[in-house]
Amino acid sequence: MQYGLVARPSRPYLPAMEPDSQPLPKLPLTEILFLVFMRLVAVSCFWFGLQYWAMLTGYSLGGHGRFDMLNLPWRVAGSALAVIFPVAALGLWLGASWGAVIWVMGAGAQIAMYKVWPHIFGANTLVPVMHGLVATIYILFLVAFWLDQRQNEERARIDLP
Repeated sequence: MQYGLVARPSRPYLPAMEPDSQPLPKLPLTEILFLVFMRLVAVSCFWFGLQYWAMLTGYSLGGHGRFDMLNLPWRVAGSALAVIFPVAALGLWLGASWGAVIWVMGAGAQIAMYKVWPHIFGANTLVPVMHGLVATIYILFLVAFWLDQRQNEERARIDLP
């Protein structure tokens, strides 16, 4: 006895209809490289966030960086950066424009920590240099996108009657 619990298609499946769908346009190489760059920066931001959380919870630095053992400037900076960097990582991974804005906030805070107040946070030259390198590459990508858009607009004007 059959109970008819399984729905049966009313029309037969026609595999000949599949090629009718429009293929997605191919992304330019610049956009692919930009997406890869943003995701690499996202991974590094996530790593920074994990490092700050590990410090604040006492998992790293032998427990000496635990939140209750830190002085006030480190409490403020560590807590803020432990939240900012994972949020920036999410935005950068998704390719959202707000991800870059949040990253600028975190990078600016770290640069200020290590360059403006080294007597409080210690001297670290690698982190500000790396943030500067990332910002430079980001700006170069923006310039490349601007030039590409300008070239496309010029082509459109030439083709018009």
